[in-house]
Amino acid sequence: MEVREDYILEVNNLVKHFPLGGGLLSKKQQVVQAVNGISFKVKRGETLGIVGESGCGKSTAGRSIIRLYEPTAGQIIFEGKDVTKAQGNDLMELRRNMQMIFQDPYASLNPRMTVGDIVAEALDIHRLATGQKRTDRIYELLKIVGLNPEHANRFPHEFSGGQRQRIGIARALAVNPSLIICDEPISALDVSIQAQIVNMLEELQAKLGLTYLFIAHDLSMVKYISHRIAVMYLGRIVELTSSNDLYANPMHPYTQGLLSAIPIPDPHVEAKRQRIVPKGNVPSPIDPPSGCYFRTRCPHAMEVCAKEAPELKDMGNEHFVACHLV
Repeated sequence: MEVREDYILEVNNLVKHFPLGGGLLSKKQQVVQAVNGISFKVKRGETLGIVGESGCGKSTAGRSIIRLYEPTAGQIIFEGKDVTKAQGNDLMELRRNMQMIFQDPYASLNPRMTVGDIVAEALDIHRLATGQKRTDRIYELLKIVGLNPEHANRFPHEFSGGQRQRIGIARALAVNPSLIICDEPISALDVSIQAQIVNMLEELQAKLGLTYLFIAHDLSMVKYISHRIAVMYLGRIVELTSSNDLYANPMHPYTQGLLSAIPIPDPHVEAKRQRIVPKGNVPSPIDPPSGCYFRTRCPHAMEVCAKEAPELKDMGNEHFVACHLV
């Protein structure tokens, strides 16, 4: 599908914190700072990849956008409407147009429901089809994702991981959404199946005019499906640019480290290249460092990095980087 210039989703300074109890010896309530003021826009028909290590806040950001988690602060504009202020029927209508594909195809499907009922769950909630129309829609959706209509009467345990994820995709497509948030949809699957799912998602995007927010930790795979990629570290976006530009010219030290961890098929090149390995461990989101969150692991950290948090700035050609070095 051709990417249009109008924005279907705008996220402005999104924050999501999870309060923790203070414990027996402390009255102070601690807070897990999962997402700390991220902003980005997604064009209609585009795929924006969000990548980062486990615990960087990428999945929390996706769930906050669709309001499975209530945002602590910030604004989410979808199709020109403020998601953060929507209530009742307005919120239900917005959620109909925003669907989610979950990471674990084993845990995200109700084992007591047939595949047909799982796929039609959103149809029932939004009262979009009943009787024969409901049945026809179930069969149509199963065919779209490469399954057979006779699978509708079976239960999730009768399917492989890849087939279960196809069922999850069919469920997300049931209400004809314009935006699908893909929360690591291939990470729990065998490598041989991952490419099949990614190819199918691309075909569905071209056929149905979908927009994707593709959350992943595998940079080598997200490159092929994403038009642009945002790199997150400890709840913040540190780099945002086109997929090709990110791989050709990574500017943030964290992005450089992530890319250097991707193995190269040629053993001679792999043996000679220099790896960039961030030092130490990821700081706790309960007590992140001052200034730049990455400074405690950065080989190029300066004095200013501890004093000021770098802003995401455009380095040209819409290549945004949050680093004092650039």
